[in-house]
Amino acid sequence: MQNGSGAVRLGIVGFGIMGERLLRAALDHDPGVLRPAAVWDPSPATAARLADVTGVVPMLGSAEAVIGACDCLYVAAPPAAHLPLARAALDAGRAVFLEKPLSHDTRAARDFVAWAEAKGARAAVNFPMASSLAVEQLRAWRDGGVPGEEATLDIEVGFAAWPRGWQRDAAAWLSRRTEGGFTREVVSHFLFLTRRLLGPIRLEEARAEYPAGEGAETAIIARLTAGPLPVTLQGRVGGTDRDDTNAWTLSGTAGAIRLRDWSVAERREGGSWKPAPDALPNERMRPLVLRRQLDKVAAMTRGAPQDLATLREALEVQEVVEAILAGNSF
Repeated sequence: MQNGSGAVRLGIVGFGIMGERLLRAALDHDPGVLRPAAVWDPSPATAARLADVTGVVPMLGSAEAVIGACDCLYVAAPPAAHLPLARAALDAGRAVFLEKPLSHDTRAARDFVAWAEAKGARAAVNFPMASSLAVEQLRAWRDGGVPGEEATLDIEVGFAAWPRGWQRDAAAWLSRRTEGGFTREVVSHFLFLTRRLLGPIRLEEARAEYPAGEGAETAIIARLTAGPLPVTLQGRVGGTDRDDTNAWTLSGTAGAIRLRDWSVAERREGGSWKPAPDALPNERMRPLVLRRQLDKVAAMTRGAPQDLATLREALEVQEVVEAILAGNSF
């Protein structure tokens, strides 16, 4: 730790939607555990937006300046910048908390993960389902015998448009095939959940549909396995009037359990779905999950045990995602 207070100093590079969300969560966090130290974003407009959020956290002049001012760097820039920023921070002796995907370049991601693991780096990836209360409920139901002998997993995602309405400021890269698309941005979360709960994922076959030009995918369909379990995956832009709808459904001999719309754990015994008694919509659940993520970020920075998504887990997810987008099995 570089500061005498004992609190982890969090630096943020990239002040888009995710950077702002994590900053707000850090501002609400116990300042004795973690506090935001500095932000940098190349867009001139972000300085005014940062001032609207807080007058306490400074906008510094470069990513290097933020690295110098923090104990842990949160990288919330577009994917092409993830690995260079992470390498710079790790070389400077900082911990790193990365947005997914690790990179838009799978070979570069493999090289980075091998390098970071050999270095013993303090690094993790922001898959919030690692701290989801709804996922804890799914685990509890499984431990209690539901859904029984597991038979199938079905993952479905849908969007009225892509990017989603609240992502339009980032459309320049989110809408394009090189770095964006809903499979990298959304499906990856459910693949992480699948890997974490059910075991290694193997892609059997996949198909992705694209518009003319360089636009991101408009539909995917895939058949996978997670451990021994068959998995079906479908995603589509259009066909719903909602910004975002999703379901992760695990079925077996004693019913089914699912995670719906990011944060609602439900179980089916008989014909109807029943939510967990403490289920919350994602808007209310997100701050609770981010608080738990930040507790783990502080632990990681101190070298203490935690269960954030590892670089290796994120790489495994990325490899499956990129194979789906290529329409290939591997």
